[in-house]
Amino acid sequence: MASARDEAALPRQKPPLWKAELPPARPGWAAERGSTPASLAADDENRPWRTPPAARVRRRPPARRAAMTPFPVAPRGGWAAQAQFRRGGDPAAGADGRSHEPPRRGAAQGAVSVRDRSEGGAVGQAGTPGCRPFKVLATETLTGKALEADIYNAIPTEKVDGTCCYVTTYKGQPYLWARLDRKPNKQAEKRFKRFLYSLEDCKEFVWNVEEDFKPVPDTWIPAKDIEFSNGSPLPDENGHMPGWVPVEKNSKQYCWHSSVVNYDAEIALVLKHHADPGLLEISPVPLSEILEQTLELIGTNINANPYGLGSKKQPIHLLVPHGAFEIKNPPTLKQNDILSWFEGCSEGKVEGIVWHCHDGCLIKLHRHHLGLRWPLAETYLNSQPVVISFNTTKYDCDFEPKSLFHHFSNLDGQRFDRLKDIKFDA
Repeated sequence: MASARDEAALPRQKPPLWKAELPPARPGWAAERGSTPASLAADDENRPWRTPPAARVRRRPPARRAAMTPFPVAPRGGWAAQAQFRRGGDPAAGADGRSHEPPRRGAAQGAVSVRDRSEGGAVGQAGTPGCRPFKVLATETLTGKALEADIYNAIPTEKVDGTCCYVTTYKGQPYLWARLDRKPNKQAEKRFKRFLYSLEDCKEFVWNVEEDFKPVPDTWIPAKDIEFSNGSPLPDENGHMPGWVPVEKNSKQYCWHSSVVNYDAEIALVLKHHADPGLLEISPVPLSEILEQTLELIGTNINANPYGLGSKKQPIHLLVPHGAFEIKNPPTLKQNDILSWFEGCSEGKVEGIVWHCHDGCLIKLHRHHLGLRWPLAETYLNSQPVVISFNTTKYDCDFEPKSLFHHFSNLDGQRFDRLKDIKFDA
């Protein structure tokens, strides 16, 4: 397990006990970090990222790790896993395990070098061709970075399974933005994979930022923590530039995103805790109140709908602010206790835990990192009662008859025993 910012050394003595699949390093874990992109310049032409970098930039890539978790993980199986230990030094050196937010626009010119795989770069993709993907094993020791972030006094919250969004100003008003990673084109991706799979002692991979990456919309902006050179965004250790694009009204590509916002009334449909303990609430929230915040979009057509919301005929989507659901009875920071909590506690029927540390560091643990199944037939979130609070007199606009805002306004004051029981009248 690794910190949202950094990754501690892998264990060198005990064999790991729990298996956790190594995911393909999803950039944009901004979702659970609560971080936001850099503020946007009012004048588009004066934005610094439009200036292409003029020189090569050499970077040490963090290791691609199973997750940003508080415990170290040890890779097992396949040449790549063993090579990390044979090369000497700290196998995890240089790794930050961060959740990377999506990036911003700019056809950057120049090159970015990925250096020294022996320092932890791209563990998740390294290995001989034909090797089966290896797994990582979580151990019982907290990482140094988790201890530095004072995880014992952090606030544990539910990790919600959705897609990350961001609210910031666009066209002079608050707008919802969807995550969009700028990725390499096919040729560049093949070269990068050959580098990762190579057994040769090659220390560096060079990106041509101008030619190697797919184009992005002019409205694309980079994530806050992305690296820059001469004012232009650079790819991360996975070869991606995480970022955001604004969700336009009636967007076809981001239709599920646009269904939860109404720009005329400047409101969004948000799922949060009600003032009464143990009760959820769905209500319209002014976009101005969630400005510069990240949220998770969940619902019928997101990530195979793990919460069972709506149906194909009547899809339901909602926004959940990151860190909204604090875990009231969290497990102690011992692996056996965490495992028992996930398996035997109703509050543990969640995708994972995100610890919000006082220094701003966010540390994440997914069920998969302990070898546990997700999604579940019944989750803690979808089994809680929920009330609809929608006072239409506050808004000087007419909602479209087929919109979620119209449907939820008709349910004002109604209570459902479970979140997944919400149904609209035919």
